Amino acid sequence: MKLLLCSLLAAGLLAAPGVCFAQKNATINKVHASYTVQGQVTDETGQPLPGTTVLVKGTSVGTSTDHEGRYQLRVPGSSKTLVFSAIGFVSKEIKLTTQRLLNVQLKASAAQLSEVVVTGSAPVMHREVTGSVATVTGAPINGQKQKRRATALQGRAAGVAISPSGGYMMPRPEPGAGETYASLAENGFHNATKDPLSTFSIDVDAASYSNVRRFLQQGQLPPPDAVRTEELINYFQYDYPAPAPTSSEPFRVLTELAECPWNPEHQLVQVALQGRRVATEKLPPANMVFLVDVSGSMMGEDRLGLVQQSLRLLTKELRPQDKVALVVYAGAAGLVLPPTPGSRRADILAAIDQLQAGGSTAGGAGLRLAYQVARQNFDKEGNNRVILCTDGDFNVGEQSDAAMEHLITQERETGVFLTVLGVGQGNYQDKKMELLADKGNGNYAYLDNLDEARRVLVRQFGGTLFTIAKDVKLQVEFNPARVREYRLVGYENRLLAAEDFNNDRKDAGELGAGHTVTALYEVVPVGARSTVDPLKYQSVPAPKGSASAELLTVKLRYKEPQGSKSQLLEQALTGAPRPLTEASENLRFAAAVAQFGMLLRQSDYRGSATWESTARLAEGARRFDPDGYRAELVRLVKLAEGLRPAPAEVGAR
Repeated sequence: MKLLLCSLLAAGLLAAPGVCFAQKNATINKVHASYTVQGQVTDETGQPLPGTTVLVKGTSVGTSTDHEGRYQLRVPGSSKTLVFSAIGFVSKEIKLTTQRLLNVQLKASAAQLSEVVVTGSAPVMHREVTGSVATVTGAPINGQKQKRRATALQGRAAGVAISPSGGYMMPRPEPGAGETYASLAENGFHNATKDPLSTFSIDVDAASYSNVRRFLQQGQLPPPDAVRTEELINYFQYDYPAPAPTSSEPFRVLTELAECPWNPEHQLVQVALQGRRVATEKLPPANMVFLVDVSGSMMGEDRLGLVQQSLRLLTKELRPQDKVALVVYAGAAGLVLPPTPGSRRADILAAIDQLQAGGSTAGGAGLRLAYQVARQNFDKEGNNRVILCTDGDFNVGEQSDAAMEHLITQERETGVFLTVLGVGQGNYQDKKMELLADKGNGNYAYLDNLDEARRVLVRQFGGTLFTIAKDVKLQVEFNPARVREYRLVGYENRLLAAEDFNNDRKDAGELGAGHTVTALYEVVPVGARSTVDPLKYQSVPAPKGSASAELLTVKLRYKEPQGSKSQLLEQALTGAPRPLTEASENLRFAAAVAQFGMLLRQSDYRGSATWESTARLAEGARRFDPDGYRAELVRLVKLAEGLRPAPAEVGAR
């Protein structure tokens, strides 16, 4: 009897956990059932807010709005709150209910806080900053528990918010403070008789535009040297005709002549390249090394957090034939993930998710290891590339620009290309990032939000990561019978000597699949008022062939991605200038972007350009706007106008 009772009890005890386990599984399944929430985020006027971050509170699950302010997010069943945040606006928390369509309106921030420097004891007042406030958290000040009792009034007086745990929160540095930009001396006019050749390397980088956008959305005008006009122009897509299917060249050269919008006495020449588009499935295999800065300066959701989200997006674009390795660097460099095929997506994502920031920054060691891994897995028929993700704040190893340039120059000879993805603010080293990309046969983008990462790594996957031509140089020869003077708009740090054009050892820019390149020249025609007084002793007879119809000739040299000998193309521009109203939408929009850049830089050559005329010119050239970025430019022009009084109707020449 006792034996039977023990058996029954044992059976009961063993059965009970099974019942509980089944109930627990049912509960877990119920809690973790996910669903989709979607909607649109706008400001108080109803204008969409692209790049708004949408996060499930307390998690890393999130997304960002597209160019129309729309989002779609798969949220876990246990989620209770969504957090909407955008630079320059007050963050908003929305409790989740059964509602699946959630439209949100954000209010512009009018916060004004005191920036502080925490020295280990009492905070020291520094200066007033205005606009939206991003916070960083730290350990309790002095480690004293009594700090937890600080009142809200005390926190405001010190410029520091005290969290319930006693930690401190303080505003991010003022935008641009501590950031470095290469000094730019704006291109001036050249006499076509004495200096008929203009030579430069192409530039498909677009980092300057997204960086300028970051400043404007934070309520500040960018430093003039942060504005590289050619990068603003080349940020946008243009509706150029593709190369003919039977053409052996990887791109088409296009030219156009019209009246200059900011100086009616002058003319505007557009020189453009349209790269051949290649379907993703037809792109060569990729051998990529993610090189991620995980030093202490990369701590934060707008830095390492944004890098991780960006690399997740890129990982989802990988094909089975692609391979990815992951190298990190802080105090030292290390291989986190050996070369892994794109079919093992879960392994790649798991390695990305493990990354944490902390330590000093040995950038040189990281670059060496990344190039070594890329070389060891070099694919002669494929695309071999290092993708560097950093704020550029290298403080260990090769610190000088010259040392980093030497390292990159050596490594580019191996046939491995470089893509630089910049993040962060306050200590952002734009000068160094641009240098690395320029010297490494690469391209450079600044990620100010997740939508920009999606543009660079998803929508422009082929153009960003697959090269169709390298060392692309342009040389324009002006006909002095028609051109008195000319000026290249932008490209100040891409200028080459005339003799560099035929020198195949001279490095130049690369062109990606489907990419476009646009350059503008402001031309003073013969007969127009010169920018300098007539010379008394240097009268030059009119060149023979004054009636020539040719305004200029464009010469172009490029190499195949793994080639060493350049090929030459040549094309002349003829005919009279069109009235601006009859010019192509491509030229009119590029001219509007150029005016935007000149106004931001307070250029001496801005002529009659105003914020209002710039917005109007851009607004009238928005028919081709597949991703909505032209509409965004109009909003940024109006935003910039509100940050600085409009310049005089006619600027100094």
